[in-house]
Amino acid sequence: MSKALNKLRKLKGRSFTEFRVRGAQAIAAAAERYGLSPQARVPSDAALFRSLRCATGPPGNGGWKQFGADQLLEQFRRRASPNFFASFTVREETLAELRGRFGDGDRALVIERAKRICEGKFDLLGLRGLSFGEPVNWHLEPISGKQTPLLHWSRIKYLDAAVAGDKKISWELNRHHYFMTLGRAYWHTGDELFAQTFVAHLNAWMDANPPKLGINWASSLEVAFRAISWLWAIHFFKDAPCMTPEVFQRALKFLFLHARHLETYLSTYFSPNTHLTGEALGLYYLGTLLPEFRVAARWRAAGRRILLAQLERHVRPDGVYFEQSSYYHRYTTDFYLHFRLLAQANGEDVGGLLEEKLQSLLDHLMYITRPDGRTPVFGDDDGGRLVMLDERAANDFRATLSTGAALFGRADYKYVSGEAAEETLWLLGGAALRKFDDLAAHPPATLSRAFPDGGYYVMRDGWSAADNYLLIDCGPHGADNCGHAHADALAFELATGGRAVLVDPGTYTYTGSTAARSVFRGSLAHNTLSIDGESSSVPDGAFTWEHIARATTRRWLAHERFDFFAGQHDGYERLPSPATHVREVLFIKGEYWMLRDIITTAGAHRYQWRYHFAPHAAPFVRAGRQQRLEGGSDISSAVAAHELEISLPGEEAEVNQEEGWVSECYGARTSAPVIVLSTTGEGPQDFMTFLIPRGKNQTGSVEWREIAASGGRAFAAFVKDGRDLVMVGDGRRIEAAPFSSDFAWMWARMGDELVPEELILIDGGYLSLDGREVIKSGQPIGYLVARRVGDEWLVETDASDMLVFTPPAVAGRIVINGAPGTGAGRAVGKALNRSS
Repeated sequence: MSKALNKLRKLKGRSFTEFRVRGAQAIAAAAERYGLSPQARVPSDAALFRSLRCATGPPGNGGWKQFGADQLLEQFRRRASPNFFASFTVREETLAELRGRFGDGDRALVIERAKRICEGKFDLLGLRGLSFGEPVNWHLEPISGKQTPLLHWSRIKYLDAAVAGDKKISWELNRHHYFMTLGRAYWHTGDELFAQTFVAHLNAWMDANPPKLGINWASSLEVAFRAISWLWAIHFFKDAPCMTPEVFQRALKFLFLHARHLETYLSTYFSPNTHLTGEALGLYYLGTLLPEFRVAARWRAAGRRILLAQLERHVRPDGVYFEQSSYYHRYTTDFYLHFRLLAQANGEDVGGLLEEKLQSLLDHLMYITRPDGRTPVFGDDDGGRLVMLDERAANDFRATLSTGAALFGRADYKYVSGEAAEETLWLLGGAALRKFDDLAAHPPATLSRAFPDGGYYVMRDGWSAADNYLLIDCGPHGADNCGHAHADALAFELATGGRAVLVDPGTYTYTGSTAARSVFRGSLAHNTLSIDGESSSVPDGAFTWEHIARATTRRWLAHERFDFFAGQHDGYERLPSPATHVREVLFIKGEYWMLRDIITTAGAHRYQWRYHFAPHAAPFVRAGRQQRLEGGSDISSAVAAHELEISLPGEEAEVNQEEGWVSECYGARTSAPVIVLSTTGEGPQDFMTFLIPRGKNQTGSVEWREIAASGGRAFAAFVKDGRDLVMVGDGRRIEAAPFSSDFAWMWARMGDELVPEELILIDGGYLSLDGREVIKSGQPIGYLVARRVGDEWLVETDASDMLVFTPPAVAGRIVINGAPGTGAGRAVGKALNRSS
């Protein structure tokens, strides 16, 4: 009964068009199963030639067949159009760049990998040296040893690990991306072994995968990726002696079947995400590059229509891909780059929206890039690529930025990409690399960046390889069934001194292990607060969810001196004693982060912070330190590593170290330390954590302690030649000597005589020092930054009403938002020229 009810729920709300499309696909699959569809058979030579515009040659006695095959290959080799990617247009120029710019190191890597492919050893996803048998068994998943049966694709339960193991591994082999590795090695060396291996594998695959039988026809996206790989490979090897007319003609037959499969089984309603756009790109490739087929224009038009129609749905207004996954964001960026380049090469106008959306996608990739050049893998990590045209790590997305820099003339993309990528050469040709060289690289216009639609907020204090960085997630859980989302509401990644320290552990598997899938995408595998050991969002199967947390951004401020974020989620409001989690982060640039977790609840709960360190880190626990500050508690739970110290002052937290996992690419995982801080509490809670970079050029020795306060909480630390003080509250008046304030956040740097040198104030209107009013405003102040420079106080604020600012020490002049105030000791100024 429950299964029937679930089916009825799924049918609810579906349109007539959806029923019609799904019904047509079901009928087409049934026709294939019963042998009633021509798609279930390899076309005969006669059928192939009937499908071509160039169907010429003498009929009878089979004599035209050989002549026709020769003609087909010769036409392909010599035709002037359509145009493939620019690197293939001027081959000698491309070879010169390969030998010069991408010399010994890159050349050795690709040749060594290609040789291992020839020996039957494959590097796929995060796995190295996989063997699929000799000859290659295209239906084997070698980790589990499972071999899927040669049934009609619609009858194969590929999501069931008992049937297919981890189908991603099998599919990755059958995408044939490694054909491009063989092709690059062939161009580097001219060694016919690489061409012969390609042809042997191509023929073996066609032998072992009859039309519509087996797991390799079960996903239209996999069909699209394979078609794209074959088209690249045919261009790499078109002049090789082993690329005979017979091989080429047979490949054309299968490419025709791939295209027909794609247009019949588009994922319009099954999985309208990168499945649909990837399939559309496959159709666009086939329709553009094989215009000899009579129906090629239809394939091309369908691909174009879908890609353009999905742009605004898949790419949020801020440029974030709608499934909340950085890896799938890279996929989408590459899909649209290839679409743009193929269209441009063949004189097709694709409109201004594509240009706009492409650069917004690239902007997001640029800003989330860590100082070490890698990209956080928030959400699912698929592990695959659209094309394999360089030897970079799976989480190094800078090749896409390199291509964007050359294509759009963006000096900031060049700065972050670092250097021209080999992939850029293959896509754009040697002339584009010279354009890249001519760009005067400069850092992006801003340091920190909000992506409010996607809910990602990036804090950084510089763009060098030695700067500090934090990315926090407060976005939607995902899209549609949220299949590629993780329970990472209010989780963050952090790098100090350029090195990733706290990381998202990644994905590891989809269907290979139900337990591992649940662990890697649960809240306990992310740098966030969990309550009662629960996950904020609750999985229900490999790609669905039983409960989804809704996250909301409350505040974002980006300033030259600080960044501030506040957000909340309702994931724990489902508990027997509901709890709402608010997380606030204040970043004092160049120094440290302050993390505030506010829990609204009436019940008793256990709270746990799990900090997932990068594999290279070696954290250790330091608890209960006496910090020698007057007037406060000596309780402090702390964790230290070479790059970072984590301090939870004022809390008697239990601190433990565990061994966890980090998966930097699908299918592989590395042991990594996890530090767990746990405590209990009843009723509302307000936790404060300090994240302090350590080591070269970092703050290092700052040690925080809670001090006495009424109406809120206050913390102090000795730093440099003075003392830093922080007060946090909820809008009521807070008293912590020598300050009184109603600001939600007050940060002060006191000089060696305990006289304020800097102030940062967020959300309030009143501040006094030693009983003397410093700030008083009739309207709420969103933020105010004040610092003493010589005999001046420089004040920046977003306040638009009259503001009274009395310097905490005698100063000769006050400047508010660049406009001088009046008087020496007391000034009244109007906040002009609001800061953003």
